[in-house]
Amino acid sequence: MTAVEPKPAVTQDTFDSLNPGTDEVVGTYPVHSAEQVQQAVDQAKAAASWWASLGFDGRAERLRRWNAAITRRMSELIDVVCQETGKPYGDAQLEIVLAIEHIAWAGRHAGKILGRKRRSSGLLLSNHTATVEYLPLGVVGVIGPWNYPVYTPLGSITYALAAGNAVVFKPSEYTPGVGKWLADTFADVVPEQPVFQLITGFGATGAALVGAGVNKIAFTGSTATGKKIMAAAAETLTPVVIEAGGKDALLVDDDADVDAAADAAVWGAFSNSGQTCIGVERVYVHERVYDSFVDKVVALTGKVKPGTQYGPMTMPSQLDVVRRHIADALAKGGRALTGGKDAVGDRFVEPTVLVDVPEDSEAVREETFGPTMTVAKVKDMDEAVDKANATTYGLGSTVFSKHNGPRIAERLRSGMTSINAPFSFAGMASLPFGGVGDSGFGRIHGPEGLREFSRPKAVARQRFSAPINLTTFSRTEKTEKLVQRLVTALHGRGGKR
Repeated sequence: MTAVEPKPAVTQDTFDSLNPGTDEVVGTYPVHSAEQVQQAVDQAKAAASWWASLGFDGRAERLRRWNAAITRRMSELIDVVCQETGKPYGDAQLEIVLAIEHIAWAGRHAGKILGRKRRSSGLLLSNHTATVEYLPLGVVGVIGPWNYPVYTPLGSITYALAAGNAVVFKPSEYTPGVGKWLADTFADVVPEQPVFQLITGFGATGAALVGAGVNKIAFTGSTATGKKIMAAAAETLTPVVIEAGGKDALLVDDDADVDAAADAAVWGAFSNSGQTCIGVERVYVHERVYDSFVDKVVALTGKVKPGTQYGPMTMPSQLDVVRRHIADALAKGGRALTGGKDAVGDRFVEPTVLVDVPEDSEAVREETFGPTMTVAKVKDMDEAVDKANATTYGLGSTVFSKHNGPRIAERLRSGMTSINAPFSFAGMASLPFGGVGDSGFGRIHGPEGLREFSRPKAVARQRFSAPINLTTFSRTEKTEKLVQRLVTALHGRGGKR
């Protein structure tokens, strides 16, 4: 059985999904209209009630079955990802494996994290019990990206489903086939109701989803588009979680394992053709190990081949951004140790290592989202932290230091930091994922991700009548004086020595 999709219009507009490495058409999909999006959301509202009624155990069982199906059929999904993004087989496999871990974690932990828990009622209301539980929002609209079309949107979809919500998913127009595969496999294990629906199209389709009466929007994409979504959602007070771009830094202290740091920098900067929101774009290296680090990075970069270790640029317009950033860096006195002014081709970009780049250049200030990195020498980690934090973004960061990693990490203005390894926080389902500043707000993954797609419900229940009742018009002056003495005894001694 396939996923429930909006009914086609009398004349349905369509668009083609292309392999970015060859321009081969790999699929044709509908451009869903605002009316079709509204239909999907209306269906999801009814489905949400049924899905919520299954309870944590019922939903966990369905999510386990879906996860098992994805795992058994992983090779199929890898093929779809490779066709629509051009990324190598191993990279597609990696993001799917990470997504499988997240599905398993969310289904297994939702009940423990969101279920009803006792809270203290306090002394004045000790005749009451107090509880808090987290209830589903209803329908969550998810607008996903193309760079990691499985791992990233499932960070919202999985946690929203585990929390008891229905989902309407609008994948990127560059990867609609991945979205369809995910929705179809979910419908195979949950055929009763359209709990997880797919809509496809361009920006207008995403805009229609924002205004269709969903209970929350989860968006991953550029900061500029995130701001537009926030503005549109504000019209209906629809809450949003925004995972936007980054300009992530890697810091290398003088006691670091320089070999490991260089390897992490090369992987972090060039994997997935640099099209990674938490990718390494800036590196700050202690002057004592700078020369050794740069030599190792250049040697490793020489072994990285576009088309083999990473794929083409998925979005053609990004080629101009990468070209502009490299040109600006070179014009301002920077030097290219690999790649450089001729690095940008028609589909692929040669891995580019830039040094001596001024901090006010575009390659340092703006998100490049391509296979480049700038490497700068610093006198100490204080300078490294200051420069790493001198950005409007604040998504991920990486620190290499044998002894000072945690102290450096806590000073970095970012949502996540990995110490002595690249991106490890992204593979841990228990850790929240998200940023600050222009990188967005809200969190996916972990307990915070489950709570992101639920609403807290507080309940206070009186067990027996108390001798002191303040919430009545029959309250007496004697009662008021008694309460004053009691509160003074409990709290009035603060500050006295």
